[in-house]
Amino acid sequence: MFNQGKMNKMLKQAKAMQYNMAKAQDGLEDVFIEESAGDLITIKMNAKLDLLDVNLSDAALNEDKEILEDLILAAVNKAITKAQEEAQSRMNTVTGSMLGGLNLPGM
Repeated sequence: MFNQGKMNKMLKQAKAMQYNMAKAQDGLEDVFIEESAGDLITIKMNAKLDLLDVNLSDAALNEDKEILEDLILAAVNKAITKAQEEAQSRMNTVTGSMLGGLNLPGM
């Protein structure tokens, strides 16, 4: 049978996890990712997926429009992937330690 003391402890732990997750999410705006494509394009993004900067080298201006478009897409997609991995890693740090403390069956 489930007692009130265990329920209160679980609720406290869940609130602490929610607080820590919100704090970790807020910190993602200060995690910066830079990715390049073809040494012509550099993208800067934070882990909240805000695109912060696009830098084209002088040599990029001599490229065809389609090539530039492909390079921009490649750099942005690489930055998004890294940003998502970083965000997931930080969330796993919070939720992994908290879920382990809840002692829930199957977790």
